[in-house]
Amino acid sequence: MDQTIMLAYEWPYLLTLLPSEARMDETAREMGALLRKRNVKRSSDLLRLCLAYGFCEMTFREAAAWAEMAGVANLSDVALMKRVRSSEKWLGWLVGAKLAERTPPPPSQTPRRLRLFDATGVSGPGAEGTEWRVHLGFDLSNLAIDDVELTDARGGESLTRFVFRPGEIAVADRGYAHRRGLHRVRRQGAHFLVRMNWQNVPLTDRAGGAFDLMEFLRGLPEASAGERDVLVASSARDGFEALPARLVAVRKSEPAAEAARRKAMQEAARKGRAIDPRTLESAGYVMALTSLDAEAMGGGEALDVYRFRWQIELAFKRLKSLLRLGALPARDPPLARAVLYAKLLAALLLDDFTDRFLAFSPWGYRLAVATAMSVADSARAP
Repeated sequence: MDQTIMLAYEWPYLLTLLPSEARMDETAREMGALLRKRNVKRSSDLLRLCLAYGFCEMTFREAAAWAEMAGVANLSDVALMKRVRSSEKWLGWLVGAKLAERTPPPPSQTPRRLRLFDATGVSGPGAEGTEWRVHLGFDLSNLAIDDVELTDARGGESLTRFVFRPGEIAVADRGYAHRRGLHRVRRQGAHFLVRMNWQNVPLTDRAGGAFDLMEFLRGLPEASAGERDVLVASSARDGFEALPARLVAVRKSEPAAEAARRKAMQEAARKGRAIDPRTLESAGYVMALTSLDAEAMGGGEALDVYRFRWQIELAFKRLKSLLRLGALPARDPPLARAVLYAKLLAALLLDDFTDRFLAFSPWGYRLAVATAMSVADSARAP
């Protein structure tokens, strides 16, 4: 869908997916986005302006000209820049409001809801490295984003950034295999399934004794998974008790193992450091750590479930290819955050718009319940 067409012709339908105009006006005032209504009368008009710049990637001059032609607002490009810049927190609130709609009700029974977690780097104009990082939670059952956090480049990958519900299974890659995050998942009644390296999660046996990871890996059978009950080691310094877990691993094929070893050596050479022999040896295996017992999820099943993590990679690819999430037109922090929130909000709106179009045939969107009920009551009246 052409973004400008969406803002011009689909806007009334997109507004049905957002909080009420009164609620948006109230929060826009509270968060400093719409303190004065000169030139921009309504919060919905302000949102269209933010999306024109952040989502449709118009320049400020183009967006100001489009707004005047469309009858949305009459203001200069500099005034528009100031409006968008001051809308950063409000746009973040709108993203949060959309995500809150996707939070399922408290379960009466413990479901196996799979949630995937990952992060991606975002750069500003002319930047060579990551300046911002977008952290996402992804509900696999709905193939939809259900959590977002935006940080600067120093914000590392961690499961401590997210909130979990009892019975959920958090699936994440090696960057999330750290004790603090794993403990947070378990404290909230959820389970984890994370890939791990040989060194990032200290393990002991179930009695608290030494656990030789390399010996376990060397004893794995060919072409089938092996598993061992372990403990994530306690840490008196950080206040972490030992955490029961299960290590599941499988031996890679020789071509896959060789490719992983070559990549590890290239990475070590790039950073100018000697490679640990254990890194080369463990490159021949895939290791996953889970808090689920064998009855709840077998070793082979755990590795198969982990493969679904690719879905969040696809979500990032869609965001970067369709919404150009990876590149920003601004480096000013408030303006850059406003653009990122505008893009994420647009992604959530497009998801919901598509779902409703498919679900509510033939006109493609849900009427207000009160309106539908009044029509039905009128039809029944004598």
